[in-house]
Amino acid sequence: MTSVPQVRNNSNNGLFYRLGMFVAKRKLSVLIGYLISMVIFGTFGFQVFGAMQSYGFNDPNSDSSRAAQILIDEFGVTDPVAILAIETPSGVDVDAAAATKLLNDVAQLDDVKSVISYWSTGGAPTLLGSDGRTGQAIVIAEDGIDTANLANQIVEDFTGKQEGLTVYAFSGDIVGNAFEETITGDLYRAEAIAIPITAVILLFVFGSLVAAGLPFLVAGGTIMGSFFALFIISEFTDVSVFALNLITGLGLALGIDYALLIINRFREELNSGKAVPAAVAATVASAGKTVFVSGITVAVTLASLLMFPQYFLRSFAYAGISVALLAVIGALTAVPALLAILGKNVNRLKVRRGDLAPKDDGFWAKLARFVMHRPWPVLLATIALLFFIAAPSTNVSLGEVDERALPADNPAVIAGEVLRERFAGNDSSPYEIVLIEPDSAAAIESYALKISQIPEIVRVVSPASIISDGVVVAPNPESESFQTAAMARIEAIGDVRPLDPAGEALLTDIRAISAPATEALVGGIAAQSADATNSVIDRVWIVGLWLALATMVILFMFTGSVLIPIKALALNLLSLGAMLGALVWVFQGGQLNWLTGDYIVTGTVDISTIILIAVIAFALSMDYEVFMLSRIKEEHDTGATTTDAVAFGLQRTGRIITAAALLIAIVFAAFLSSSATNIKQLGFGVTFAILLDATVVRGLLVPSFMRIAGNANWWAPAPLKRLHTKFGIKEG
Repeated sequence: MTSVPQVRNNSNNGLFYRLGMFVAKRKLSVLIGYLISMVIFGTFGFQVFGAMQSYGFNDPNSDSSRAAQILIDEFGVTDPVAILAIETPSGVDVDAAAATKLLNDVAQLDDVKSVISYWSTGGAPTLLGSDGRTGQAIVIAEDGIDTANLANQIVEDFTGKQEGLTVYAFSGDIVGNAFEETITGDLYRAEAIAIPITAVILLFVFGSLVAAGLPFLVAGGTIMGSFFALFIISEFTDVSVFALNLITGLGLALGIDYALLIINRFREELNSGKAVPAAVAATVASAGKTVFVSGITVAVTLASLLMFPQYFLRSFAYAGISVALLAVIGALTAVPALLAILGKNVNRLKVRRGDLAPKDDGFWAKLARFVMHRPWPVLLATIALLFFIAAPSTNVSLGEVDERALPADNPAVIAGEVLRERFAGNDSSPYEIVLIEPDSAAAIESYALKISQIPEIVRVVSPASIISDGVVVAPNPESESFQTAAMARIEAIGDVRPLDPAGEALLTDIRAISAPATEALVGGIAAQSADATNSVIDRVWIVGLWLALATMVILFMFTGSVLIPIKALALNLLSLGAMLGALVWVFQGGQLNWLTGDYIVTGTVDISTIILIAVIAFALSMDYEVFMLSRIKEEHDTGATTTDAVAFGLQRTGRIITAAALLIAIVFAAFLSSSATNIKQLGFGVTFAILLDATVVRGLLVPSFMRIAGNANWWAPAPLKRLHTKFGIKEG
């Protein structure tokens, strides 16, 4: 085996070296400035919790969103602020007085425009429950008010047991409020689980109590700063409350990653005999450069989410970019400043025996040499294993989040079930059809009759009639609100869940009927979900191209190789395929409840969550790729063979990557404690992908592939070599 020195030479005039020396000389000023920034960011950043939105899954440019806006602007139709199911003890007519009194109190609330109920309509059959004891009431809010606050007031003041009545409340605002309350509570619970466990493991990973505290310096500043950044962004655009989970999870993750890499290299430099300032400068010149490339890679990767129109996904881009850049700033300033102050005291209060400086030979070097001794069998067997894990993804059924992502005992979920079970063709989720420049009234009526004949349709309301099974059952008493000079609307009520596959199939059947108009727009929950799903699918190739180009460019500029970026992209795709297969098997199939906790199995996987997991996992995978390649290339550039360079690089980074992956996995696995199913999916998916990438991919696939490729790993055409020589990311 070729022997290798512990520390490679660093340029004394490169940008990162000069930054390290600057920080070392002004260590107190840099550290105090960083801490003051944390306090300022924290003071203003926590206001973000009151500025978040609960949804953001719809495509604002879709036909369904256009239909929703036209319904508001042209027809004055808005979603009810609350749909109440009022269960009476004896019967809807016997207990009419009690129900009427309660609804009168609801109507007296500020910002309530009207209340339409079984009792106010003289006993409308569609507002009578199948049990004969439950009546329905629809609460409409005044225009231009904060419906979320009004919905919350209705839930707090009028639901549950009310003088002998049992009141259930459901609406988009009520479900959104439930999600916001759930996510906020989950955030604190996940942190309460992850941080103590992480702190204990950090002690053993870093080897000393002093060193173990440094990741929290980076993570704290990153999280506070990202909260502040999102608060500023929320002043200009909608930001999803779900993004807060990414800030805490990724903030801790990158804080741990970058601090571990910096401290590990600082110990190497000290062990080589350097004075503290020189060791700090050399650390920033080597590990600091790696952190910089990693952070830029993570930020560019997460920026791909900006290509989606849904502000739910865009919010994670805002959060991820903020976290990545702030983590880099903390790792390149605060950590080196504190290391310059601590010097060798970074190893004080040891919890592990022996020298804490990294070793040149050990488990990871032995594993790398074992793999590289038999590269083809290891490569093929590992790829076969990943394909086996990925197999369930061929049966994936994509969906979107609805109230069933909340716990089964959540009042909003229970209310939704009551409305669906007791009211055939529940009015809370109709299919709204907007006809632009329609033909004659007779043609509109004929079109409505065809829609009513779809088996899953309970009734259709046209401008002229109320229709059921192709038969007009009554005139439309509100016909004036269904037609304007240039438009008409039709309301179709089905008996299937709009966000189930059956609801999407019904939407397809409605859209397949030729409409008598210049243009027909179908809106409603099912249409919004289908349009949002299609908008995500339509942009996947753009995001994939962005990630591929980013990978190729950044890794080429970092390594000067053409093959290594291609290898990284291929292995990432294998890893993501396995992650998707595991996610489908667990959540679509309802497996491993002992691990994930109870949730409502819908038979689908949320498409936005899949995209989010894939991009986060890709970003963290590239994070580890940069860590590992940095040491492999550094060794190869000194003249070592590919075999020796890979063994050395894996030995020096294998423990860091595995430890970081374990700690990050704990952070994201804590999301499994969430009460929201999509956050459980996020926690499981990222955890699985991280552990798979840090062990199987880095320990088996990378060494076997690089051994087979040999010197071709470092090949590039002459023009690209000249390009890398001139513009590549390097010290000096």
